[in-house]
Formats: sequence, C-alpha cells, structure tokens
Amino acid sequence: MVETEIVVRYAETDKMGIVHHSNYFIWFEAGRTELIRKTGISYSEIEKSEGVYLPLISCGCDFKKPCFYEDRLKIRTKIHSLKPSRIRFYYEVLKNDIVCATGYTEHAFVDKNFKPVNLEKKNKELFVLFQKLFEEDISNTQNSLTSLK
Repeated sequence: MVETEIVVRYAETDKMGIVHHSNYFIWFEAGRTELIRKTGISYSEIEKSEGVYLPLISCGCDFKKPCFYEDRLKIRTKIHSLKPSRIRFYYEVLKNDIVCATGYTEHAFVDKNFKPVNLEKKNKELFVLFQKLFEEDISNTQNSLTSLK
C-alpha cells in the first residue's frame, strides 16, 4: 500500500463547493502511479521498455463524505487482485483519517496493439514485482485484522 497526499485545488470543486466526482479518478491515477513506482519501475517504463500497457476496463467509486477546497487528503492505494491478464487496484480517500470515498480501477495487461497478454508469461519479472506488492498488501491486511482481536 502507498499513501499519496493531495490538497484539493479550487478548480477541482463544483458550484456547490465540493470536489467534483471526476477528480477522484485523477487522484486514483496518482495513487496507482506511486504504487507502481514502488516496484522499482515507473508506469512509463513498463510501457516503453516492456511493451505492456494497462488500459482501464472497469472502475467505480463510492462517496461517503464530501471533500472541499484546500482539504488535505490521503489517497491510499493497494492491489486488490492480480491475475496474469489483469490487475485491480483499491483506493481510499481520507480526510483526517476519516474515509471520504472508496473506489477501484481494473486494468487489463495488453501489448502495443491492445491484444491481451499473459503478463506472467510475457514478463515474469514484472508479474513477480506486482505479486510481491499484492502479497504485502494481503499480509498487512491480515496483520491489521489480527491486531483488532
């Protein structure tokens, strides 16, 4: 899991003074980019060097509490599921450690022609890097649940 800090900009708010829903997906991308960087390779390097792209195939967001101009937010990002052909990220948007929104994005692994690829076969090393992050997130979740008992 990674945490990315965001300060809400005025341009991200709507007429009601709350953050417009479309901005959450931009923040999710910022969190996802940071999480991928944690593997030791950047999102753009995966595309350029490895010839692997991650187009969005599904997304969603549940809004719990509004966010406003100049709010300091944390975007928590982790891998929710990983398969050789796709990856799903999970996000939490927090203000003062209170969850304001949760969401997900799911991405396919494809080549430059947008043909689906089995990442485990195409680039085992890259798949293992994602797998390590996924296992780390599972382990952290289990440890958190154990400490609550």
